[in-house]
Amino acid sequence: MFTKILIASRGEIACRVIKTARKMGIATVAVYSDADRDAVHVEMADEAVHIGPAPAAQSYLLPEKIIAACKTTGAQAVHPGYGFLSERASFCEALEKEGIVFIGPKPKAITAMGDKIESKKFANAAKVSTVPGWLGVIENADHAEKIADEIGYPVMIKASAGGGGKGMRIAWDRSEVRDGFDRARSEARSSFGDDRVFIEKFVVDPRHIEIQVLADAHGNALYLGERECSIQRRNQKVVEEAPSPFLDANTRKAMGEQAVALAKAVDYQSAGTVEFIVDKDKNFYFLEMNTRLQVEHPVTELITGIDLVEQMIRVAAGEKLAFGQDDIKLNGWAVESRLYAEDPYRNFLPSIGRLTRYRPPEEGRFNDIVIRNDTGVTEGSEISMFYDPMIAKLCTWAPTRLQAIDAMSDALDSFVVDGIEHNIPFLAALMRHPRWREGRLSTGFIAEEYPDGFAPIAPEAGEKAVLASVALAIELLRRDRLDRLAGRLAPHSGALKRDWVVKIGEDYLSASVIEGMVSIPIEVDLSVDGGEAITVSSDWRPGDIVWRGTVGDRAVTAQLRPATNGIRIAWQGMSVTARAMLPRTAELEKLMPEKVAPDTSKLLLCPMPGLVVSIAVVEGQEVKAGETLAVVEAMKMENVLRAERDLTVAKLNAKPGDSLAVDAVIMEFA
Repeated sequence: MFTKILIASRGEIACRVIKTARKMGIATVAVYSDADRDAVHVEMADEAVHIGPAPAAQSYLLPEKIIAACKTTGAQAVHPGYGFLSERASFCEALEKEGIVFIGPKPKAITAMGDKIESKKFANAAKVSTVPGWLGVIENADHAEKIADEIGYPVMIKASAGGGGKGMRIAWDRSEVRDGFDRARSEARSSFGDDRVFIEKFVVDPRHIEIQVLADAHGNALYLGERECSIQRRNQKVVEEAPSPFLDANTRKAMGEQAVALAKAVDYQSAGTVEFIVDKDKNFYFLEMNTRLQVEHPVTELITGIDLVEQMIRVAAGEKLAFGQDDIKLNGWAVESRLYAEDPYRNFLPSIGRLTRYRPPEEGRFNDIVIRNDTGVTEGSEISMFYDPMIAKLCTWAPTRLQAIDAMSDALDSFVVDGIEHNIPFLAALMRHPRWREGRLSTGFIAEEYPDGFAPIAPEAGEKAVLASVALAIELLRRDRLDRLAGRLAPHSGALKRDWVVKIGEDYLSASVIEGMVSIPIEVDLSVDGGEAITVSSDWRPGDIVWRGTVGDRAVTAQLRPATNGIRIAWQGMSVTARAMLPRTAELEKLMPEKVAPDTSKLLLCPMPGLVVSIAVVEGQEVKAGETLAVVEAMKMENVLRAERDLTVAKLNAKPGDSLAVDAVIMEFA
């Protein structure tokens, strides 16, 4: 067994590998760029080596830097994590030449299956069912249009060396092919250093289901069940679960055996993933093989009890698998939510900045529930524009699917992240979505269910009563503290004010305190909007950011943020400003004039913090609706900003290469 390994990655996956290595008694070496100097993985590792500037192309993507770090520290093996160099055969070969073990498959397997074009050719030769497409070289955008016309729309334009949703575009008709081809190629070049793309038929209403395979150097290969990865946006996975609510035992077995056959055909050694598209009739098509550990591997670990990183290390060290296919049992259900630094209210555009608060839910087993959080950040960490926007992977396990979903909902409600925009509101809303809870999924789920983008869920009458009860309980404690302040001009009478009004959004709800004591913990009986009395109890203290308690027979976990004359409450995907006030105050409040939002119709605002890649217009130019105005890049994702109507450019306020904050003015219109 190895005594020291180097992790050629960063963030949560580097932390994940370090945890297993530490458990196995193996020393670890981290590598880091300028942007990651204070990162969590650097602190966790036994040693750390600086390898260059912040951009990945100048640090993490340079094999020679990794090899030099191995020689300097005496690391015997390299775990590549995922992304970066994990699927580059030349990197594996370079390590082998230096006598350093690559903790992953051999170059032959990476070459055969790691490249999406080559893997399709290989699968076709092996008589594996694949999606129709063009696997040859695509010369230019004209050639791409011709190929797409022949395949039939819609088509997927995809980077050959891609992964993580980068370098992917869907073209629904001929007009979208050219731009999709250019964007996919540009993203592929900047993210992977390889601008080759291919085109294939896009299966409508597909499920994305993948099989986890594990193989050793002694001819043993097996599958560890499947993962449902259909909840995606921009072709990037958002929520995964294991097993799939769609597959039956026969389909699972057929997919698993096909995945193992492919792995054996290329002499696969290590953990890997065979991805399939599955249609509504359970017909499945080979999509690609990822010759690395997947982001979503924790859900497989939770239902099988097998540490995949440990198995990768043992296989790389030459050990045989200690179990066979018959030993693999799928136990319970696991759900994973990817927490991204992105704004769900702005079409999920990336967000960067410092985590002023980062307080995940407690990990561990709680009765029948397991909570796991794989992360590479901590409070005070900087979310950089140079890397993937994922903050953490929150996982829950329970005996049944709905129990795992409910556990995830509660865990998300208690997951505090401040300082940046993030997708927790969206994830929390998803956990309550009827279609998700029923398991009626497809890769088009987000686009279909949120066609106009995501907006906070509007609370229903029962939910408004819960939110009003929480707001009033908080206000009662606040008033009680003020009433007890020493040095008041007039002592407080001690009488509890019974009648209140709670404003939720634009609605005014009457509320009455029936009985109870205002203390910590609080327990009072309230009536909201003339309804029956409900008991509100909580041990919440002023200053706590998470409110936990019960409202009637309902357990509530909500996050609180200060707001003018009130409090912002986030709960189960809802986000409302609640103001509890006395009836006379409410009467006067209704008379206050409304603030009119500023007119930004003549401005092009930067939708996210990012880098201006290009400006497509000049001052004085007339542009038509739909024409490109500028391209902004952040976290390896290019976003094309187009004209929403016919207009004339009056002034340019930014130029290519400028780093802009969110809502910075890029240009003005006449």
